This record gives sequence, structure tokens and C-alpha cells, in this order.
Amino acid sequence: MKVALLAHTQLSGDFNSINATHGDYDVHAITDEFNCTDGQVIGLTAIRTCYSSNKPSEIIDLEGDKYFKREATDGEGGTDADRLIRHIMKSGHTSTIEHLNFTFAIEGVSRSLLAQITRHRHLSFSVQSQRYVKFGSSDKSEGFDFILPPTVTEEKTADMYDFVYGAPIRDRPSTEIYEEAMEVIQKAYDKLREAGVPAEDARMVLPNAATTNLVMTGNLRALLDFYSKRSAKGAQWEIRELADKLRNEIINVEPWAEKFFNM
Repeated sequence: MKVALLAHTQLSGDFNSINATHGDYDVHAITDEFNCTDGQVIGLTAIRTCYSSNKPSEIIDLEGDKYFKREATDGEGGTDADRLIRHIMKSGHTSTIEHLNFTFAIEGVSRSLLAQITRHRHLSFSVQSQRYVKFGSSDKSEGFDFILPPTVTEEKTADMYDFVYGAPIRDRPSTEIYEEAMEVIQKAYDKLREAGVPAEDARMVLPNAATTNLVMTGNLRALLDFYSKRSAKGAQWEIRELADKLRNEIINVEPWAEKFFNM
């Protein structure tokens, strides 16, 4: 599995708060001066818009010093902007962090994981098609890739019946059973395509283990909700791995958000 952050919400060059105090500085002068990220500026702007008589375009210019240059008054460290965001998160006013969006490239995950992740209604997906992408052995894809679950490789064995030779096979390793099943499915797919069955129908034999690629976008609130559910011990191993990778990509660009993944 590979996960990479393609894009995330950043300040626009037309951010209107850079007026009297900040002059004609580049927007990055704001984050440099306040030692914060774009996400914190956007988050604070959204939060204070709900409670301030100032216009959204004025919030940072008129209130930035108050929140970003003062120590937190709740005794939990950071600036007063950190204190305010903590308060908002604890109070449940989390619609204010929906303005922070993140887009990811997710590669080499199973169709089983895809079925799980698409149950999260507030995430957006663009998924590799098994209708338009051909997965025959002689196609550009050179056949379908598949996920091998760790439990399959734990030296489990089972008795199998060999339909070719008409005899039982004792203590067949689970890895061999699994990989042979993938080979049989690939051959079946190839034969169906060879017989003239279109890819959109031949794909019906492809397994949950078949890998896929997707682009996924979500706001911070939705991604925190996803993490709280899918990083849990009871979640399947593959989607737990994805939840951790998404978290790491987010906190790499918005480090202040890390504490909220552990709430």
C-alpha cells in the first residue's frame, strides 16, 4: 500500500486579511509572522467568524496577534489559537474544521478495503475502473495484482482435494492454497476475455483481493471520524494501516492536528 498527499487547503494569494498591518506581503508572511500553518489560519478564521463582529477577511489582521502571539490560557500549552481550537473540538463545534481539505493518492489496496472505505459518506472517491482497465495476462496491466493477508502466511495448513489427479493433498500450506486460487482466477479471466466476454463482465470473477488505485478527498472533520473508527483494534488490518498512513500525511503538513487523532 502506498499513500501520498496530493493537495491540501492553503491560503489564497487573494487572502484579504493582509491589509493595514501586513501591507502587501505574500500570504506566507502571515504564517511566518505567527509561526503557524495555513490550516491554523483558515481554522481560526472560520471559528472566529462565528463569534466575532469582524468580517472573515479581517479576522487574522485584527485578531491574529491576540490568538497567535499569546500563550494559551488553559494551561495546556501552545498559543491562545491552540487553546481556542482545543475548546472548539471539545465542544463539538467541528463544522469549523470542515474547511480544511486533503486529497490523497491511494495505491495498491484491495477491493475489500474499497468496499469498507466507501461507507464513509463524507469522503470523495475516484477509483480505477475494472471495466475500462483490462486485467488480462497479455494486457498492459499484465494481469491483476492481489493482496496477501498476513494471516494467510502464518504457516497454516489444510487438506485439499486435487481435482486434476482425483486424490486428496494433505497439509497444503495456506499460502499455496491462496496463491493457486489467484492463478485459477487469472486464467478464468483470460479465457473469458479470449472467448469474447467484455471486460465489464469478465471482471465479475475477480476477487476481493484484487488491488485497485484511487484518489480520495476529505475534510479534516471527516478524516478524524474515519480515523476514530478505522484505527480501532476491531478494524481489519489493511484499513487500520490506511488510517495510520492518512493520519501521518495530514500531520506532516498540519502538525497541530495530531492531538485530535488521539481524542
